[in-house]
Amino acid sequence: MTKEQKDNLFVLVKSLSKSEKRQFKLYVGRLGVNEDSKFLTLFNILDKLSVYDEVVILKKGIVKKQQLSNLKAHLYKQILISLRLNPSHQNVRIQIREQLDFATILYHKGLYKQSLKILDKAKTLAINNEEKNIAYEIVELEKIIESQYITRSLNNRADELTVQAKDLSLQNVLASKLSNLSLQLYGLFLKTGYIKNDTEHRRITKYFNDRLPEYDINKLGFREKLWLYKAYLWYSFLTLDFLSCYKYATKWVDLFYGNKDMIVLNPVFFLRGNHYLLEALFYLRHYEKFKETLYKLEEVTKEKWFPLDDNNESLAFLYIYNNKFNLHFIEGSFSEGLPLIDEVLEQLKKYKNRIDEHHVMVFYYKIASMYFGAGETKRCIQFLEKIISNKSLHMREDLLCFSRILNLVAHYEAGLDYNLDVLIRSTYKFLIKMEDLYEVQKEFIKFLRGLGDIYPQDVKGEFIKLHKKLKQFEDDPYQSRAFLYLDIISWLESKIENKPVGLIIRNKFEAQILRNP
Repeated sequence: MTKEQKDNLFVLVKSLSKSEKRQFKLYVGRLGVNEDSKFLTLFNILDKLSVYDEVVILKKGIVKKQQLSNLKAHLYKQILISLRLNPSHQNVRIQIREQLDFATILYHKGLYKQSLKILDKAKTLAINNEEKNIAYEIVELEKIIESQYITRSLNNRADELTVQAKDLSLQNVLASKLSNLSLQLYGLFLKTGYIKNDTEHRRITKYFNDRLPEYDINKLGFREKLWLYKAYLWYSFLTLDFLSCYKYATKWVDLFYGNKDMIVLNPVFFLRGNHYLLEALFYLRHYEKFKETLYKLEEVTKEKWFPLDDNNESLAFLYIYNNKFNLHFIEGSFSEGLPLIDEVLEQLKKYKNRIDEHHVMVFYYKIASMYFGAGETKRCIQFLEKIISNKSLHMREDLLCFSRILNLVAHYEAGLDYNLDVLIRSTYKFLIKMEDLYEVQKEFIKFLRGLGDIYPQDVKGEFIKLHKKLKQFEDDPYQSRAFLYLDIISWLESKIENKPVGLIIRNKFEAQILRNP
């Protein structure tokens, strides 16, 4: 799989909207530089290129090869300055930082009173918007200035600033410990995945409790609560406690819905909180709540006040469409979900520079699953091949594992059995290299090994035997998650009952709705 060359400056230029390009040229004009300045010429060249090509740039003769690196660095910096000035990129965080910069300049000019006035307003803005790290910076600068700007109220002022600095420091330390714990748990998840037995459960629980700082929930602000809920969420995911995942993801999301300003200031955390809430609801199969949460999230991202910049737009697409697939998987409405595929593939082209390759592969797996459920096994195989043949990406083992298993099942379903023995051997070799396989996977491996020796008239009996073995794992908390990637149970039932797998899943969904209206 060949990749086009990625150049940071080129990617930045291509990410600019028409209004941002216009703003940049106006900004350059305000600098008073000649319209033929080298960095503006380079900008225009890059803007016209469809792929980055240094040879084409050098042929234009604006600079020699040795000078190109410096020119690119200069252009990169000027674009960022222009973007910072663009109203669409202004937010409270940038405004506070700007006020701190202004106050620092005034302080160095000896204009202490003016500097303190700006700092006081900036501090209030920072505290009101939970920007406590920068609020602490502001207090520290206030202390420096007050020590030089002598007033009769210095004693009271010194006490006030000392208490404020201490409180902010304690809150920042607590937030830092909680965010560290959250990040460490996420790192464990990426490294080891979900727990697979009681021993791992005890190890993770001890790890979590040893690092969880003491706190009083009634004294926590928005930011500290957010990191606390994130830490508990990752602990719950690791330990397969999806009910707790739902509990803490709900608390996370409710924090934002209770404070609209925080959605505007921290849209990424808002989007991710909703994604984890939807993931927990998917695992729990809470259909109505899942549908309601997904609909609400999509509606909020369409609101005029929601800050849908380039990053937020791509994340909103990623989370909303991933869960639109999951909605069809819950319903068993595979055929109805097929139109979603073209829509997603088109959007993946649009966001190709903003969505990492791993998430693209996750989409491919969901697309393959949609085709499989709809009975279009050959289309399913095409997308699985994109995952299996991707040697440049170190993806999660579980995704690669189930891609290979589904690929084998799809070949069997499609009647492509001319090389089934070779495919079985390669899949088997891949699976036995994996560490800590689920029991579900181990049983499936045993089944695969013996599949070639089964007479056609005995195949159904073997399906029934495998179904009986796997059925015992369906309610096992450490094993049941394997069925969320690939519903082997329903596939086996489709073979036993001689019905399409999509119909089996749909019937189960409808039966669940009748039981839990």
